[in-house]
Amino acid sequence: MADSNPTHLIVRTVALTSAPPLTEVLDRDAPLVWRRRGAGIVGYGELRRLNFRGPRRIADAAHAWRDISSAASVTNSVGVTGTGLVAFGTFAFADDSTTESTLIVPRAIIGRRDGTTWLTLIRESTELENDEAPEAIAAKLMRVAPLDARPSVTFHAGAQSPEGYRKAVASAISRIEAGDASKVVLARDLVGDIAAGADLRGLIIDLAQGYPDCWTFSIDGLIGASPETLVAVAATTVDARVLAGTAARGKDPHGDLDAATALATSTKDLDEHAFAVRSVIDALSPLTGTLRAGEPYTLKLPNVWHIATDVSGTLGTGSSSLDLVDAMHPTAAVAGAPTDAALRIISELEPFDRGRYAGAVGWVGANGDGEWAVALRCMQVETQPDGSQRLTAHAGAGVVIDSHPDSELIETTMKFRPIVDALTPVD
Repeated sequence: MADSNPTHLIVRTVALTSAPPLTEVLDRDAPLVWRRRGAGIVGYGELRRLNFRGPRRIADAAHAWRDISSAASVTNSVGVTGTGLVAFGTFAFADDSTTESTLIVPRAIIGRRDGTTWLTLIRESTELENDEAPEAIAAKLMRVAPLDARPSVTFHAGAQSPEGYRKAVASAISRIEAGDASKVVLARDLVGDIAAGADLRGLIIDLAQGYPDCWTFSIDGLIGASPETLVAVAATTVDARVLAGTAARGKDPHGDLDAATALATSTKDLDEHAFAVRSVIDALSPLTGTLRAGEPYTLKLPNVWHIATDVSGTLGTGSSSLDLVDAMHPTAAVAGAPTDAALRIISELEPFDRGRYAGAVGWVGANGDGEWAVALRCMQVETQPDGSQRLTAHAGAGVVIDSHPDSELIETTMKFRPIVDALTPVD
């Protein structure tokens, strides 16, 4: 959709002398944050929301964002990545999803990167400028409500039971043996409920602290900590991180080393990983000047090992981070290969709409810069008619010809841990 607002945006970014850790200044009712390793951005309020659906949802968002950015008046005395006009975004996985994809332009942003802290204020051209000193405005924004007690949630199977998941994996293996696809990523879901107005900032803080090397995010009720960079663009530099192939951490140092070694030498997992890397290279090549994939390595997270490959290059002329997201989604890491065949099998075997799970989540700047992750290790929070909130989490595993239903079920259980452990009641 195109932006229909006849006004344009006035944007001002100024440096701040200091600010607390970003996770300590989250808005209580609508936390809006993107953070990794202490750096990131926190948003306040909602100035504009752009919603998109259908097969062109990401391309339409890229077009609408160009229109908004080109009309905006931006004063930026800081100039680092993430300053100036920024929109937070999250996109549904499937072309036919009933879940809206959205870009949100907040009224204010506090950010930090490479030792620089800043405040960005955004207003419509018809609104009067706030003449308060930036430090005073920032102080008011950061005066957030104290944390409430963390809600406890008992999660249970959603539309796909564990036994149903095993059967779906077995069906996918049969389809792969028949030559219908080489890899299919199948997910299952867990659901839980919390009272209306529950404070989820504690969950976000725990994810940020427990998974510092992941992208911690909270955007339009999608909350998680993803280890997988779909694409990051800063000026002319492009980076992506491909994750495919997973193993549980060992119970002691010796067992942990054995787990990492077994993963790094697993033919099944290396084949799965190779599918994912190739899909990223094929998608990015037409939009980049140079592109290089590093050697695969084992990436250690608090609960799992992954096989990872970092991809880097230079941006092609005229492309933005959203254009790259559009070209890359969905990768083989979250869909399978070949993509079209894998998506057809997913739609047949998964008894639910994935919503934003395994879609793209992140931010885009006026100059096309941005950081986008694959929406993994996450949950969607939705308000029910009675005012309560329904939490839906998903986790998936890549099915190839050597897969086993029980092993894939165990892998999904490991991937649920970041969300489930943070909200499980403690006796």
